[in-house]
Amino acid sequence: MSGVMKRMGMIFRAKANKALDRAEDPRETLDYSYQKQLELLQKVRRGVADVATSRKRLELQLNQLQSQSSKLEDQGRKALSLGREDLAREALSRRASLQQQVSDLETQHQTLQGEEEKLTLAAQRLQAKVDAFRTKKETIKATYTAAQAQTRIAESFSGISEEMSDVGMAIQRAEDKTAQLQARAGAIDELLASGALDDQSGLAKDDIQTELDRLSGGTDVELELQRMKAELMGGGSAGKQAIEGGTAAPEDKSPQQSPRFDKQ
Repeated sequence: MSGVMKRMGMIFRAKANKALDRAEDPRETLDYSYQKQLELLQKVRRGVADVATSRKRLELQLNQLQSQSSKLEDQGRKALSLGREDLAREALSRRASLQQQVSDLETQHQTLQGEEEKLTLAAQRLQAKVDAFRTKKETIKATYTAAQAQTRIAESFSGISEEMSDVGMAIQRAEDKTAQLQARAGAIDELLASGALDDQSGLAKDDIQTELDRLSGGTDVELELQRMKAELMGGGSAGKQAIEGGTAAPEDKSPQQSPRFDKQ
């Protein structure tokens, strides 16, 4: 079960990675990375501003302490000139305490000033990197857009080529079928002309045979008609011989008397 679950997990991650890869647009990813770098640059700049503000506050405190120290020194000197050694000692004691604070603040000021310089240098370097990344980002985006357009155009031409190929194949098939039918028709004409396809049952006849049969049929009808006339006229055997001999019996050319009708 453990192996099956690991395999299912790997398949799921592979399919999810493939789906994400299809959904990912490199231009959007570059813009997002550039936005994050700008945010980081803003944070560094705010850090520099905060350090500079702290440094400026320390400088103000140092100026105040140094002013107070100078004032105590003047007061101690004046008290000593008036014979007030105790006041002069107190003034110098306070001045010494202020000097310790001034020394501590100066140390902090140097530390903040060093941090400010480091942050300023880091901000400058980061700004240079962000500017370089922005230039590279725009170049990559332009290249990607051009490649995408070229791919679409190539796919369009590929589709047109496939369609034209299909049309060409259809035309070739039509030409092949036409040539095959023409060859078959020519072969049938040659076979008919040579008599190889004559109907052996006797039902199919050519034009000459049909004409001969018509003439023969007409002759038989004439002979039958002559025989019938001879029988009606009582020619007997003479008419029969004439018919069998292929000649018709001479007709009686004597005028026939037309029937008379009495007028009433």
